[in-house]
Amino acid sequence: MSHLNRRDFLKLAALTSLNLFVPPLTQSAQAQDGKPNVLVIVFDAFSAYHLSIHGYARETAPNLTKMAERAVVYHNHFAAGSFTVPGTASILTGVLPWKHRAFRFEDGVVDEYADKSIFHAFDSYYRIAYSHNPHVVRFLDQFSADLTEFIPYEQLLLTGSGLVQSLFKNDDDAANVAWQRIMVKDKGLSYSLFLSALYKAHNENKLKAYRKFFPIGVPTIKGDDHYLMEDAIDWLNDELPQLPQPFLGYFHFMPPHDPYTPPREFYGYFENDGFEVAEKPNDIFAPVRPFDLMVTKRREYDEFILYLDREFGRLFDQLELSGVLENTWLVFTSDHGEMFERGIQGHITPSFYQPLMRVPLLILPPGNTARTDIYAHTSAVDLLPTLLHVTGQKSADWTEGEILPPFAPSAPDPERSVYAFQSYHSEQKQVLAEATGMLVRGKYKLVYYSGYREELGGDGKMIQLFDIEADPEELTDLSVSEKEIADALLKELKAKYVEVNEPEL
Repeated sequence: MSHLNRRDFLKLAALTSLNLFVPPLTQSAQAQDGKPNVLVIVFDAFSAYHLSIHGYARETAPNLTKMAERAVVYHNHFAAGSFTVPGTASILTGVLPWKHRAFRFEDGVVDEYADKSIFHAFDSYYRIAYSHNPHVVRFLDQFSADLTEFIPYEQLLLTGSGLVQSLFKNDDDAANVAWQRIMVKDKGLSYSLFLSALYKAHNENKLKAYRKFFPIGVPTIKGDDHYLMEDAIDWLNDELPQLPQPFLGYFHFMPPHDPYTPPREFYGYFENDGFEVAEKPNDIFAPVRPFDLMVTKRREYDEFILYLDREFGRLFDQLELSGVLENTWLVFTSDHGEMFERGIQGHITPSFYQPLMRVPLLILPPGNTARTDIYAHTSAVDLLPTLLHVTGQKSADWTEGEILPPFAPSAPDPERSVYAFQSYHSEQKQVLAEATGMLVRGKYKLVYYSGYREELGGDGKMIQLFDIEADPEELTDLSVSEKEIADALLKELKAKYVEVNEPEL
């Protein structure tokens, strides 16, 4: 992987980091008791369907492709939900959404799982975490008692309202409403017009040096919270070699989550490249966005992936140069995918099609030099038990996951059931309401929709059944023609619903 110093390019010579090269690990940073480090890198809303290692026609991630030649590559890895809240909570706790009950945008995990996280399980490690995504920050704050170092959200922002969040983190929603009214929207107190103008001028002054490098906007998280991946990677490159060892690092970055804002060198990279997208029938839940718009958004998304991949390549090169990889398990994954078809652009939808549910998972063991391809169905909840196993830690008895192949003591079960679930409107302590559940077993994938009376009419229920081996694009619903199989899978999924609802009945 080539080393590219993006800070020289974007941040001007005067701001260039003096620590471009970090010496090999010093004696004081060496791992104690021979325990390996664990480094988990999550890029938000990253669909496995957009990677050449999984058959995508565009090469969106050349650096990740190079890493894959030394890593364990999982080709059928499923997120536990289709957006950040349920998906990330399952990565961090090792249980499915119907147990941690982080359903809605504002939810954390239920109290029962506040001390059942990856950070709690690695209690003998130096545990450090950061996220660009405020929903993930909520989880990190909830698990902060088990974190050695919780990097503040605003620390790696270019501009934004991070200051108000840090001052009022115990009342985050109220603080942000007040901030938006007074500082951003010119409403509220009589002096807000002056403060808002001052705030906007300050942000614009910081952003103007970067706008020419980002043709359709400087990367942003929400509102005025702008960021550069260069800053995050520079920070990691400086910090990781100096951390006490063994360490567990969890770093959850925003790209390629929308808005898709690739830098100048990648914007238009895939334009007129001959890539063709088959137009599929609109989904019943689709807001029906124009096909041409989704083609454009797909291209911008792919170009945004080029940006994150370039920065990940810089990180990987520096991890090798500093010697960190010699004693570190490196994990690359995502919390959920993204869609640009069937009238759906993004991931906020009840639907559970493959581009939303299949996410990358690559694991690079310390010193590994050969590629291993795993085609068994795996789940986001498998990561926690696997990392505990390969590092020699005590197993976590609360997890629903399994030890991933090839690290498990036995071969994977080809008939294993893999689940995913989401419910935007269910209260945490009430019976599951409007919901989407998924069950994958063998070559079949069943999706069960319940409670969607407005969209589906009648009892608000619908099932879909796909043969994802013969029909990976999910063009043919087999729920009628293969009714016996659909009924059997639905019975199993409904039994899980009864089981997880029992405490609330």
